[in-house]
Amino acid sequence: MTKIDIISGFLGAGKTTLIKKLIGEALNGQKIVLIENEFGEIGIDGGFLKDAGIEITEMNSGCICCSLVGDFGKALTEVIQKYHPDRIIIEPSGVGKLSDVIKAVKDVAEHEPVVLNSFVTVADAVKYKMYSKNFGEFFLNQIENAGAIFLSRTQNLKEEKLAECVHTLQHHNPKAKIVTTPWDSLTGQQLLSVMEDSHTLAQQMLEQMHHEHDEHCDCSHNHEHHHHEHDETCSCGHHHHHGHHHHEHGETCSCGHHHHNHEHHHHHHADEVFQSWGIETPKKFTEQQLKDCLNALGDITLGTVLRAKGIVPCTDSTTWLHFDYVPGAPEIRYGAADYTGRLCIIGAELDEERLAEIFGV
Repeated sequence: MTKIDIISGFLGAGKTTLIKKLIGEALNGQKIVLIENEFGEIGIDGGFLKDAGIEITEMNSGCICCSLVGDFGKALTEVIQKYHPDRIIIEPSGVGKLSDVIKAVKDVAEHEPVVLNSFVTVADAVKYKMYSKNFGEFFLNQIENAGAIFLSRTQNLKEEKLAECVHTLQHHNPKAKIVTTPWDSLTGQQLLSVMEDSHTLAQQMLEQMHHEHDEHCDCSHNHEHHHHEHDETCSCGHHHHHGHHHHEHGETCSCGHHHHNHEHHHHHHADEVFQSWGIETPKKFTEQQLKDCLNALGDITLGTVLRAKGIVPCTDSTTWLHFDYVPGAPEIRYGAADYTGRLCIIGAELDEERLAEIFGV
């Protein structure tokens, strides 16, 4: 029986870092397949575990949602039948709704020898408040549907701020186990144990999802039951909520960000809210030039840059520059070459022409 673990988390939360630690320290010896579902045009991370003999399946066609659930189910079924792994780790897009991913996996589990083992969400302990406020439909869906929440960057927080973060997340999900200790202080086995211990809660959530799923909806979204507010279904098959906050439903300001009233559960595809800009280029960078480019991404007149990653040739080295960016935390390291330079930026209301100017491409 193959175990399936879903490791979700908003853009740049640290999903890949967690997966590396789990596989390197706790799952070595197991036959593992990692399914990465990137939002955007370019998958950058695909090679990071191939050297360890981990099979990687990349889906770069977008987030797992209504339109892609069939494609994802087919890909997952093929992986199961081809590799018969001990464990499949699914790393959804940073803007994927965890409820959609669970539903997609649940559909496959009905006819394949797999067990949905755990639903994990990685959350940035520093940025949780901003993400909750500005992108709550996506961020809070991942929090609310997790059996375990792994907080990243807790070493950057004072004790009272960390306590405030935990209290807020518990308000949205009182049952989930929350990891607050910095990961460097824990072994991969300890982190895996938290996931395994959350299995019972995951099964309870599956049962609840089964009972609560709106029988009027044939799409892949998990709908909450607010019967007094469900009074219209549009042609797309998504329920839209109407009630005593009419002026707040569906409001989008000129910046393109949706403003959420948390009493409601809106249903948007990620590509209605987020943009991905990616390019392939042979352009070489010095480390300082690349640092300057990444620091420039903090300019709010560019739009909201939430995540950037890439690999580019280095002017003064035979090795290449690999970079990861979340606001306020650019990281650059030296690594292996790729067939050409690639970079990808994800955010909201991006000024793509100015992004190209910043990188000189």
